[in-house]
Amino acid sequence: MYLKKIFVVIVILFTIIETSSQEKKFENYNQNIGNIDYGLEMISINGGNFKMGSPSYEKNRKADEGPVHEVYIDSFWMGKFEITWDLYELFMSREIDKDQINNDINNEINLDVDAVSSATTPYVEMSFGMGTNGYPAISMTQLAASKFCEWLTAMTGNYYRLPTEAEWEYACRAGSNKPFSFENENEIAEYAWFEENSNGSYHKVGQKKPNPWGLHDMHGNVSEWTLDQYNPMAYQKSVNIVSNNPIEIATKLYPRVVRGGSFMSKSYRLRSSARISSNKEWKKQDPQIPRSLWWHTDAQFLGFRIVRPFNTPSLEDQKKYWIK
Repeated sequence: MYLKKIFVVIVILFTIIETSSQEKKFENYNQNIGNIDYGLEMISINGGNFKMGSPSYEKNRKADEGPVHEVYIDSFWMGKFEITWDLYELFMSREIDKDQINNDINNEINLDVDAVSSATTPYVEMSFGMGTNGYPAISMTQLAASKFCEWLTAMTGNYYRLPTEAEWEYACRAGSNKPFSFENENEIAEYAWFEENSNGSYHKVGQKKPNPWGLHDMHGNVSEWTLDQYNPMAYQKSVNIVSNNPIEIATKLYPRVVRGGSFMSKSYRLRSSARISSNKEWKKQDPQIPRSLWWHTDAQFLGFRIVRPFNTPSLEDQKKYWIK
């Protein structure tokens, strides 16, 4: 009987140790792909409440940025940088698919990489001469950006997706309730590439100062996809409540929400609350019939960054957040 009790205690201790060893560490990390470091740095962002949108007195604000309402966001990781061509071309070529992580119960998700479709080869050089190595990938559709996240999930065993609009603004503000994440608007050139200092081109990621949470280029360089359907009246329904991890689930192709402003934008379009709606005119010069599912040829200002929720979503939500 005594030996039996000791055995039970040992089993319990090993269970506790094993469970503890499998707990996620919520800290910054570098996501390798196929055991290779591609510079995919992820920043841990603690969840919390914030005021989403801009007040009516904020200079250059638009009506779709209000009313200001309180939002709660769960903890998540976000890419320190916008996704670069170096990473996006791995997804396009699929030459490293053979290095996919093995299925394991400790993975957040086990997904066969062969089941993930990839972007087709574009008919023009999609950097448009602005640079590739270390520069943000551009002109992809929201579907293509989402498929990159699905591919990265399959390759690593960690669940990745695009940020919701609320997550994006929460991360961009980094605790600020001002128009930008930095205090002095006159210092915008220290934090962002925009119309006045970009010389008509995007720039390598991470060249400007990060926001207080360590994220680079949240203002300017390239605009960034979010998950949400664009609804100019979306904030109206959350005026008197705390909205918990809100998202406008997309039900039609256009318009959807883009954030952050770009190297082509006036400075006021880089504000944390500024919203852009996607437009089918972004494919105006696409000669293909039907037009590409993967590329917005006329959106040379558009890219994306990724997030990984701390709490892995259910299987149903995983698929819901991978835009189809």
